[in-house]
Amino acid sequence: MFTNDRRQEERTGRYGTHRLQYLQDLVSRFQNATDEETKEKIVANLANFAYDPYNYKFLRQLNVLELFLDCITEPNEKLVEFGVGGICNSCADPANAAIITRCSGIPLIIQCLSSPVRNTVNYALGALYYLCDASNKEEILKPEVVDLIERYAAAGAVDVNFSNLANTFLEKHVRREHVTGVFPHLNSS
Repeated sequence: MFTNDRRQEERTGRYGTHRLQYLQDLVSRFQNATDEETKEKIVANLANFAYDPYNYKFLRQLNVLELFLDCITEPNEKLVEFGVGGICNSCADPANAAIITRCSGIPLIIQCLSSPVRNTVNYALGALYYLCDASNKEEILKPEVVDLIERYAAAGAVDVNFSNLANTFLEKHVRREHVTGVFPHLNSS
């Protein structure tokens, strides 16, 4: 359920920790963590907070979107999964999408399409679905990326989630453009 100021006050009470402070504590704990499991748990927690629009301004203020992008560059597959999950959860918001794009997040997200972790691929597909717009279509809709997404779309018998999400992406961003002739080099099959 999404939060608002009144609901947040009810949940934390008069003496509870305010959301900004709680998120700041999580970020500080992540930065000071030395073991991978602790980092994984914290990033997963932050990714869950990224789902609620109430938290967007706090996430931007605390540079959590950049932290998610940093996690995508790690060799730890759990950090990658939770990092791209946080990106996916937050990127429908235009201000968040702008930060992700400005911080060179699109190539990092595209790399996640080749992950061996199913959730990572699903989150990457979802993030690209929301991030793809007129300002970055050429960066996202490269032939090799569209080809990979088309293969996921055709994999309905293997994984329905990949297939459904990939088909939704293609319908919105590729097939419509192909019909209008904006990207004639793309295959609409």
